[in-house]
Amino acid sequence: MMPEIRIERTTTPKAKPVDQTRLGFGQLFTDHMFVMDYVEGQGWIDPRIVPYGPIPLDPATSVLHYGQSIFEGLKAYRTPDGRVQLFRPHANMRRINQSDERMVIPPIDEEFCVAAVKKLVDLERDWIPTAPATSLYIRPFIFATDPFLGVRASKTYKFLVILSPSGAYYPKGLAPVDIYIENKYVRAVKGGTGAAKTPGNYASSLKSQTEAYAKGFVQVLWLDGVERRYIEEVGAMNVFFAIGDELVTPALEGSILPGITRDSVLTLARNWGLKVSERRLSIDEVAEQYDKGQLREVFGSGTAAVISPVGRLVWNDKDMAINGGRIGALSQRFYDTLTGIQYGTLPDPYGWIEPV
Repeated sequence: MMPEIRIERTTTPKAKPVDQTRLGFGQLFTDHMFVMDYVEGQGWIDPRIVPYGPIPLDPATSVLHYGQSIFEGLKAYRTPDGRVQLFRPHANMRRINQSDERMVIPPIDEEFCVAAVKKLVDLERDWIPTAPATSLYIRPFIFATDPFLGVRASKTYKFLVILSPSGAYYPKGLAPVDIYIENKYVRAVKGGTGAAKTPGNYASSLKSQTEAYAKGFVQVLWLDGVERRYIEEVGAMNVFFAIGDELVTPALEGSILPGITRDSVLTLARNWGLKVSERRLSIDEVAEQYDKGQLREVFGSGTAAVISPVGRLVWNDKDMAINGGRIGALSQRFYDTLTGIQYGTLPDPYGWIEPV
């Protein structure tokens, strides 16, 4: 039997946004949040939904000094007829436990946490925007809470879920982005934390990302941390290359995040009869195939953008315009299919959608 979730409703509800074209991403948060505590010897205890607000922390709280934390990201979508649904929430909870294992955080009960997310989303149903391509972003996260200075796994943790109404990722339409290929810095190595969704991975990417922005690029494409030769991922997204008649994405070998959208793209591609490869792909091969006219499309995949077509890749002095800087047919097909399933305008033959 699942534990009961206690609910404490806010007495000071916020005004909901009127102009849904200006929501942005991760800037506004709903009235309530889910909280659950872990205590060694007792397990995960006291699940509750409480008013959204600050979290008091001791200055010695472990996460502030040693970074023991993980997070996830998923969305709730409103269909044209007013239903609310989630996209593959169990996959997110499974990935939480994969990240937990790497960061020595106690595992969660995946089924219970999906139920908790649904309960929170249902309570905040009126916060889910209705404008086209908008959604309610869901951010579960766990962090170590021992007030102790010492390099060891914490004995106490907090698990929270917060919600943020989010605007359309592409308010002016699906637009290709310019990508800078990083040669100096590295994001992760095999045996490290690259496959876990932990904040340190993102902190380590900021230096390169900042330099890329200054040069006019939207994202950074990372190469492997040993040879600086093999493609890994793009910023917060996995990456795909359409080379000739083959769709290629880097294999999961421990240094990149196993994306849920990535897995969804692979499932669709194989179901459509496309030739799909998960393998090592060098930047030299990408450049060579570009010179041969065989690099047809490049796109990223992730929860926020779903599909992000790449219009330009720059590696050292080599400037590669992909598909003439236009959106490719394959990128558009993946985007239309995935968003159609998420918003309920296309059938879901894969069992990915769960109603709230």
